Amino acid sequence: MTTFDELLADSPASLSPPVTPPAAAPAVPPATAPAAPPEPDLRRATDELQRLKEELSRGPDPEATRRQHAKGKLTAPERLELLFDEGTFTEIEPLRRHRASGFGLEARKPHGDGVVIGWGLVHGRTVFAYAHDFRVFGGALGEAHAEKIHKVLDLAEAAGAPVVGLSDGAGARIQEGVTALAGYGGIFRRNTRASGVIPQISVILGPCAGGAAYSPALTDFVFMVRGTSQMFITGPDVVQAVTGEQITHDGLGGADVHAGVSGVSGFVYDDEAECLADVRHLLSLLPQNNRELPPAVRADDPADRRTEALTSLVPAGSQQAYDMRAVIEEIVDDGDYFEVHEAWARNVVCALARLDGHVVGIVANQPTALAGVLDIHGSEKAARFVQFCDAFNIPLVTLVDVPGFLPGVDQEHNGIIRHGAKLLYAYCNATVPRISLVLRKAYGGAYIVMDSRSIGADLSFAWPTNEIAVMGAEGAANVVFRREIAASDDPEATRSRLIKEYKSELMHPYYAAERGLVDDVIDPADTRGTLIRALAMLRRKHAALPERKHGNPPM
Repeated sequence: MTTFDELLADSPASLSPPVTPPAAAPAVPPATAPAAPPEPDLRRATDELQRLKEELSRGPDPEATRRQHAKGKLTAPERLELLFDEGTFTEIEPLRRHRASGFGLEARKPHGDGVVIGWGLVHGRTVFAYAHDFRVFGGALGEAHAEKIHKVLDLAEAAGAPVVGLSDGAGARIQEGVTALAGYGGIFRRNTRASGVIPQISVILGPCAGGAAYSPALTDFVFMVRGTSQMFITGPDVVQAVTGEQITHDGLGGADVHAGVSGVSGFVYDDEAECLADVRHLLSLLPQNNRELPPAVRADDPADRRTEALTSLVPAGSQQAYDMRAVIEEIVDDGDYFEVHEAWARNVVCALARLDGHVVGIVANQPTALAGVLDIHGSEKAARFVQFCDAFNIPLVTLVDVPGFLPGVDQEHNGIIRHGAKLLYAYCNATVPRISLVLRKAYGGAYIVMDSRSIGADLSFAWPTNEIAVMGAEGAANVVFRREIAASDDPEATRSRLIKEYKSELMHPYYAAERGLVDDVIDPADTRGTLIRALAMLRRKHAALPERKHGNPPM
């Protein structure tokens, strides 16, 4: 009989490996504690942070900086140095990076994401700013980039301080798709919410195309620099493809185009340093927010200084031209004023200045351009300026020398009624102190619109050369006495006699004053003192509008 042990002995080794007795278990080494993590070293971490901050301060690739300078453009940090008082700028979110992936973005995540944000002091007062850095992604806006701008706009509104945007970007970051477009929407919404709450200033220092152009259009003032600034919704290539028109970037949306033709830009300069110096000057004239008055300074120019030069600056004849800016220079402190939209709609002058150290907004007809008539562009320009001054508690002084609205088929067909109503609405809605002064003529509807007593001016003054009437005496006589002139033996002699009669009856300098529509007829040499005393009396003026969500002004 074969035993079980013999079967095992005859089995192939692959089927049944030989059984070996278990080996003795090796000795277990004594347990040891895991290695402790290194002790935190704050000094080493601080040194690492310092190295990172120094790297950030140097900026991206030096070659990118060289290319920026070669275009005549400063870098974002250099621009912020010029804008703010020395050493006062505090940057926030410098370490922010985008979270996008695809199209190579996952391999390129620079700190800051192409925009510098923060706050500092301008003439000792807090101002917020953001500055596109063209050296990083061409300043293009992505999700993280937009969120940084949202952050600084929210902070500016919460702190009640102005915000300045330094634009130099290639538009939406195409690789991030719709999230970039949504980022613009967040900026527009914040621009609109802050409108009339804090001053918003846009400085265009490079390309600003497509949706990016709408944010500056929503702000209070736009500055541009010749040769480097461009703004347009669609670029020259698209324009040519759609319309066949060939045009350069500057010809389509350059600084001079927007300063003199479209009216998008209020100021234009030859270089960035000059531009940013004037941004600082404008900020010195504005309040921090809509709950404050503009900053007052001690005036060295005497409040009672007589303005004798005005009698020779302004001709008595209503048909003769003169430069209204010379009148403004004579009236305001030290002859210093800051004109807005100087190159656009020249028939109206809008400027910020000081009277006895207090900021005022001046709106004036300009007889050297279109005889000072009101037209579509002039009405729009003045309406927006009046609206801004009213939003930020800046008293209004209106200098009137207007022959009427500009007649013509183009004006009527392009909506002079609607556009003229913008200025009318802006004045009627304004609750700040309002003083008007009629220097010479004030005819027809244009007289009413230029802040007459009938639409709410607090005080109205006139010089002894004023002519306030429905129209000029010549035109009025031709209408009123048409039949009498036609039936006379000598029509020209009759017309001349009736014109004199009309003037003596209805257009003498005291006609409006006798009816309470002018508060006083003053000596031109007393103009400065009269305005200063009136403004001092009105400084605490309070006027409430009816409760409403908002009005519906003509657009």
